[in-house]
Amino acid sequence: MKIPNKIKPKDVERILISVFVIALAGCGSKKEIVHPEFQSITESVYASGVVKSRNQYQVFAPTPGVIGKIYITEGDLVKRGQPIVQVNNRATQLSKDNSEIAAKFNALQNNEDKLTELRYNIEVAKEKNEVDSLLYVRQQNLWQQNVGSKVELEQKELNARNSKANYENAILRYGQLKKQLDFSASQSQKTLEIISSQANDLIVKSEVTGKVFSVLKRQGEMVTSLTPIAILGESNNFYLELQVDEYDIAKISVNQKVMITMDSYRGRVFEGLISKVYPMMNERSKTFTLEAVFTKGPEKIYPNLTVEANIVITTKEKALLIPRNCLLEGDYVIMENGEKRKVEIGLMDYQKAEILKGLNENDAIIKPLP
Repeated sequence: MKIPNKIKPKDVERILISVFVIALAGCGSKKEIVHPEFQSITESVYASGVVKSRNQYQVFAPTPGVIGKIYITEGDLVKRGQPIVQVNNRATQLSKDNSEIAAKFNALQNNEDKLTELRYNIEVAKEKNEVDSLLYVRQQNLWQQNVGSKVELEQKELNARNSKANYENAILRYGQLKKQLDFSASQSQKTLEIISSQANDLIVKSEVTGKVFSVLKRQGEMVTSLTPIAILGESNNFYLELQVDEYDIAKISVNQKVMITMDSYRGRVFEGLISKVYPMMNERSKTFTLEAVFTKGPEKIYPNLTVEANIVITTKEKALLIPRNCLLEGDYVIMENGEKRKVEIGLMDYQKAEILKGLNENDAIIKPLP
């Protein structure tokens, strides 16, 4: 007799079902009989998550430093632009002071004496050029009258050319100095504005009109640009951030009804609607992120409360139902007489399964013992 090397999963299931039927036959009166019933059923998808405040965010320092002063406490209501915390940074303050000194030194009005000196040089060079030019013209007239020497004429011409070049150079030096001083003044002013902006950022201000939910640091503590200082958000605008399995995401769409339970309100069920479906899956957790808003929420609510939600996919008011644990191999049931019968399944929840074909309300099936 040959023993097969491999036993297929379906063969294992058939063997188990046969054993189950034989066991039921041996149990006699212990087997539990179930009749299909017409009831309402709701198919839903499970999701878990937390409550978040709209525009909730963590406050960070723009630069490393020491917390000099905290202007807020937990529970305070704040307005957008209101100071939250002051961070002391000695290096930034010294840079600002140094930039102020440089800006004053390079200011155009403080270098007016240099420009005045060059303007005076221009005037002197202009006057000398006029005199030398006039002397050259006179010498030319004398030369035409055969008065004077060729050397004197050439000397007067050279003097006129040199004085003209000096005049033009004086004008050029003035223009270059003016451009340089303008550039230095503008550059120093811009540097001062940048450093002043960085210094002003040391007073961190609220980005929202809302509530202070948490203050994470104390005065005198060291912080960096990666250290959260506080958590703020809108005070009366909350939503649910939910995580749903990738196998269920195709069933989810905006405006689907959500039934919500919370550990903080045990025994109560709240209602909401899906408001947003994020299209990117988290590769690590294999989940998608959803947002939902309350339509019937609790009286008081706080950020980061944990929630469990059932997203309603579809509801059927009258469906032929059997307990879900009566199903074997997904779509088979065992009849009262031990017959294995294939059925067509419709909606399912965590406890019930809808029968579309294969059974009626007069049939009797066997419920497996726990």
